[in-house]
Amino acid sequence: EVQKLNQQLEEKNGEIQQMINQPPYEKEKEILRLQKSLAEREKAQATSDVLCRSLTEETHQLQRKLASTAEMCQHLAKCLEEKQRREKGNSDDQTPTERSNQVFLLLLYNETSLQALICNLQDENRMLKQKVAHV
Repeated sequence: EVQKLNQQLEEKNGEIQQMINQPPYEKEKEILRLQKSLAEREKAQATSDVLCRSLTEETHQLQRKLASTAEMCQHLAKCLEEKQRREKGNSDDQTPTERSNQVFLLLLYNETSLQALICNLQDENRMLKQKVAHV
């Protein structure tokens, strides 16, 4: 490990000596190249930061939508149960299994919609990451 580090140190010292021995215009050229590279990295970092903030905000919005949808599902399930209890007094032709199947189908439909939304957002997230990588 120490030998490896010493070898790397010698290589870096060699690079430094080459830089010192270069003519001034070569040094300036290298400085300009490094400054340009730094500016590009800073720009890419800024773009990445903006996209990350945007994705974070979108994630929070989706979490709020998911919470409200879950709350709505619970409310709908309760309403359905109440309706079925009222109808039970009128007719007993619907079994408890049929009622629970209705509730299950309602919840399954909402969950499927959420899964589709999540898939779409994951695709969009993947595309945005590719754009960031491209930028």
